[in-house]
Amino acid sequence: MLAVVTFALIVENKKEIEIAMMRILLLFILSVIPGMSMANVYDLPENGSRLIGELQEHLVQKGDYFQTISKQYNVGILELMESNPGVDPFLPTPGSTLIIPTQMLLPDVPRKGIVLNLPELRLYYFPKNGKQVHVFPVGIGRIGRETPEMVTKIKARIPNPSWTPPASIRKEHLERGEVLPAIVPAGPDNPLGNYAMQLSYGDGSYLIHGTNKDFGVGMRVSSGCVRLNPDDIEWLFNQTQYGDPVRVINQTVKISTEPDGRHIIEVHSALSKSELEMQQEKVVTMSANIVKFISQDDIDSFKANDALLTQNGLPVNIAL
Repeated sequence: MLAVVTFALIVENKKEIEIAMMRILLLFILSVIPGMSMANVYDLPENGSRLIGELQEHLVQKGDYFQTISKQYNVGILELMESNPGVDPFLPTPGSTLIIPTQMLLPDVPRKGIVLNLPELRLYYFPKNGKQVHVFPVGIGRIGRETPEMVTKIKARIPNPSWTPPASIRKEHLERGEVLPAIVPAGPDNPLGNYAMQLSYGDGSYLIHGTNKDFGVGMRVSSGCVRLNPDDIEWLFNQTQYGDPVRVINQTVKISTEPDGRHIIEVHSALSKSELEMQQEKVVTMSANIVKFISQDDIDSFKANDALLTQNGLPVNIAL
């Protein structure tokens, strides 16, 4: 029996057909090529622009929750929560619409190698071709074991890494009744996953690595290292080389005057430094450059203040 499957697209013009077909092709490629980057990939803007991507919307289905949605769009759980304040991350209402934070300003640093902005929990990778940027959600250090700001480079690339837990980590686990071995060999029980990149910073104890758990990416849960999804770290590992630059920054506020005259501001919540601080409303600390930016005559002060107060991590045009 001949089975015929008809796929109908309701479109208004040729451009919509092309866009739809490109999306289908992309989904097919992602489904058949193992280890391919699941990052959101953007063309680098020109003419001084720093705005990349487009916001997306997700219609909540029964059974959706933030972890499944974040995986679908490869964004972090905390940035999804930041963009949708007041929504229960475990029980979002079916039929409601969520904003997917896939539009952003590039950090105000050189576009080279790996750039990680801690408040965003995002890692930006700028290939040497200078044409695109790949953006990944990451897990970073928890309170008390913060991932430090740094300007460094890749010291070593380690496939199938073993893990040597430091004495402090072994002590923490022992206090919870868990005994960690002196060395955890490569394999399914290794929390570093299948790939690790050692950074030159300090004594070399900071890594960018994968994970063996379906948890923690896009959150503050590590002991200071940077954690990526398994597919993401595999792809990134194969793109990087010894000596590639790595920059870890702490930019809660990003700004840009776009070529078309828009004044864009993107405000993230500052990282808490204590459990008590997590429960308190955070006030944005602004540099002189940001104060000057929002004090321009063609800035809507109400929009600017709202962005600084809501801290939803979304780029906002505050021009009059």
